[in-house]
Amino acid sequence: MKNIIQIITSLVLLTVLSINVYGQDEGEESMEEVAKKLANPNASIGLLGLPIDFINYGGDLNGANSQNAFKVSFQPSLPYVVKPGQNIFFRPLIPIIISQPTINESGEFEKQGVDLGDIGFDLAYGITWESKWITLLGIVGSAPTATNKQLGTGRWMLGPEMFLGKNTSWGMFGVLLTQSWSLNKNSAADHDGIQTPEDFMFLNDIYYPDNETGQDYRLNITSGQYFYTINLKKAWQIQAQPTFTINHKASKGNKISVPIGTGLSKTIKAGKNPLKFSIQYWYYAVSPENFGPQHQIRFQIGRIVPLPW
Repeated sequence: MKNIIQIITSLVLLTVLSINVYGQDEGEESMEEVAKKLANPNASIGLLGLPIDFINYGGDLNGANSQNAFKVSFQPSLPYVVKPGQNIFFRPLIPIIISQPTINESGEFEKQGVDLGDIGFDLAYGITWESKWITLLGIVGSAPTATNKQLGTGRWMLGPEMFLGKNTSWGMFGVLLTQSWSLNKNSAADHDGIQTPEDFMFLNDIYYPDNETGQDYRLNITSGQYFYTINLKKAWQIQAQPTFTINHKASKGNKISVPIGTGLSKTIKAGKNPLKFSIQYWYYAVSPENFGPQHQIRFQIGRIVPLPW
């Protein structure tokens, strides 16, 4: 746990205090212009993101409605600029799970943490067209890096991703869709039925039964985000990027989670590189019946850094 806490502290300091990391200057721009660029998923801007999530759960399982979770993630984005309006992105997402409810052998909830979760990533090619439409195509996946097997899928995941959006006079909007399949079987789920905590997997803030055994063990997950930003004065913005998930192999009533979200962000000049703060609230209009998120608050810090290439 001590090592995990040290990692979290380092990530926070790196995100908030990193100024002129690569010895270059971003130049003089108004914070309103910088905020507009940051709202563009295909922006040619280096960004160190630090999402911090507080999640409240509910469901039919005994004690589900009193469960909460807390996690901190680190997501650097350093696009390679092919030419103006075209970028190659590789974006890892490194989650540190501070506190997460799981199910023990007695069928009761207990807290887990502090642990590293499954590390996600995507590799995409983005184009901003003259019409101001934005397209991204690529691959998305995750690695079974969770230091606690109850806080991961136990599988390698891989599949395609696609984004379609548009910049407008008032802001931007868009939708990201991903589809991923497991490449291997979860070694913990090696028998039939839900019998122990090892028969569950933690996926996108949802604790799913993991009873896919025998020949049909591969996960089939559709997920994504819808994006919108409304530009206000003085670099304030109304925006949100809620994440939805469909687990095609979950039982009926437990397949889908869909949040409705909104939030507020502010971009400020902090040293030579701008810093963005945002807070969002997501209400899950659809959530797994047994156990799933009901409310989520996301606080995010984003530090712009010059690209190293």
